Amino acid sequence: MHEQEKSDLSIVAKKPANKSGRPEAESAEPRGRTEGNTGGSRTCRTPSRESVFQGLDRVREAARQRKKEKFTALLHHVTVDLLKAAYSWLKRDAAPGVDGLTWREYEQNLKDNLADLHTRIHRGAYRAYPSRRQYIPKSDGRQRPLGIAALEDKKIVQRAVVEVLNAIYEEDFLGFSYGFRPGRGQHDALDALAVGITRTKVNWILDADIRSFFDEVSHTWLERFVGHRIGDRRVIRLIHKWLKAGVMEDGEVRPTEVGTPQGAVASPLLANIYLHYVFDQWASWWRKHQAHGNMVITRYADDIVIGFEHEAEARRFWADFQKRMEKFSLSLHPEKTRLIEFGRYAAEQRAKRGLGKPKTFNFLGFTHICGRSRRGNFQLMRKTRRDRMRTKLREIKEELRRRMHEPIPQQGKWLRQVVRGYFAYHAVPTNYKSLGAFRFHVTELWRRALRRHSQKDRTAWDQIRRLAAEFLPVPRILHPWPSVRFAVRHPRWEPGASITHAGICAGGAQQ
Repeated sequence: MHEQEKSDLSIVAKKPANKSGRPEAESAEPRGRTEGNTGGSRTCRTPSRESVFQGLDRVREAARQRKKEKFTALLHHVTVDLLKAAYSWLKRDAAPGVDGLTWREYEQNLKDNLADLHTRIHRGAYRAYPSRRQYIPKSDGRQRPLGIAALEDKKIVQRAVVEVLNAIYEEDFLGFSYGFRPGRGQHDALDALAVGITRTKVNWILDADIRSFFDEVSHTWLERFVGHRIGDRRVIRLIHKWLKAGVMEDGEVRPTEVGTPQGAVASPLLANIYLHYVFDQWASWWRKHQAHGNMVITRYADDIVIGFEHEAEARRFWADFQKRMEKFSLSLHPEKTRLIEFGRYAAEQRAKRGLGKPKTFNFLGFTHICGRSRRGNFQLMRKTRRDRMRTKLREIKEELRRRMHEPIPQQGKWLRQVVRGYFAYHAVPTNYKSLGAFRFHVTELWRRALRRHSQKDRTAWDQIRRLAAEFLPVPRILHPWPSVRFAVRHPRWEPGASITHAGICAGGAQQ
């Protein structure tokens, strides 16, 4: 290795982290490199930005080759150019945090602002502002707390540091982890789960829900987990500042002793690091050493679905899972966590015992159902969750009221964007009827809104149908079948191959 590269990485060999006297965390399972890692350019590469990503490529290569070592010098990768790239990735119209700065205000003196920020970071004068707390409605009627971070001190700095840390952790995270990772999305997780259910002997599904995960994460455990791979104390101090920055609500700053700041850029990565050690490595070990039948795992952030071949193993895993969560200051929701009979033979087995149809479960906005194809074979049916559709229609209704006096073409263009965006996510095979129902309800809401425009207005159905035909996209399936896309994304997996229980874990075949 060249002297410059050695200076860049500054990696010192350490003993495995789980033998350092700190809480135990199992070693990672080897897996192939994830497509679309963070080294890929998201902006126009100038020579300076080229050098930024070259440095991260060297970090990534070192992380891949040396799984047990700590990175003792990382902050020097947070350069002015990386901060500028992080600034360019932010949303232009994002709401300001407690500092009151907007993207465009910061742009007016961008060069000097970034240079000053870079200096403060490296001489330890950087200060993390508290998040501004807001609440957004959930589909079940409750309120979800959301933290709006300050633009400079949290969004730019966190985005740059996350880019550096991703170069390390993308080489450590396991294949069945999908949430908030570069090159992976919700449909990748849905595809992996569908393939695991339809192509392996899965008869039972454990639908696990971690109670208030983002609010209950232990800062002590999280910092210890980060310390397994990160030996740069300056980076550790930055993470500590973000965790302890607190939240501002009703003009009062409240300290945060547990949890990760929801809405912060670094929060998804920190959550993935926490669950990587708490759940992923442990579940992978359990699958290899405790399971005798097939077992598939899919995790998207704190949404976890595990499939089992045998009921006894599913219940044993459930009991061990609860103990594992309690050890790390977490718990499973007693009402939302459930074990159901589900899979290719579930309907047949339940019919023999005189029971009804298999129960359903929800994952990433879809209700999963044991169905039948036209030929009578088992087919996993995925339908849009009813509560999610109702929530979306309620939002459209309220927005139409605000747009009541806009010209009809302007309303139509807005509705076209809304429906097109909805279809882009929900237009999966077997969900065609739900797409048609959504378009029908949107059309009806539009008709009612037009009739409220004037007491004399009597918009008839034939007129609204013409408007819908002109502006609203017609339902059609946009996504391929899960097995098709999964085979393309994971070429190591072959549909006709004989896969043992340790050979696949719903995220690509594991080597």
